[in-house]
Amino acid sequence: MEETFLERREAFLEEFRQCQAALFALGDNTRQCIIITLIKNGGKGGLRVGEIQKETSVSRTAVSHHLKVLLETGIINVRRKGTMNFYYLDPKSSSLRQLTHFWEQVEPMMDLCEKNRKTDEKGEYR
Repeated sequence: MEETFLERREAFLEEFRQCQAALFALGDNTRQCIIITLIKNGGKGGLRVGEIQKETSVSRTAVSHHLKVLLETGIINVRRKGTMNFYYLDPKSSSLRQLTHFWEQVEPMMDLCEKNRKTDEKGEYR
């Protein structure tokens, strides 16, 4: 059975809702700088708060706050070694995977909406 426009739209909107927390987290410049720092230093097993603070010129307290947001949204992970925390991006588990899947659907959904609008304007679809 072919999926209708309304069914596809609802599935798309549900996926958007699931991505909203990560989109919000990525909307902050400081968090973007932290992610860039983690990418630049990838392969080292993660970075500690102080190392991130030095590279981003953001206060230690602010870095900790932003790391918490990134952790809660599943964008980054933390590895604990004794009392030390190492923050890193894990491509296998990051919520960025879900965002990637979502963004791959944006253009096709926009095209589908445009097609549906044109059909609706002609009175051919309801």
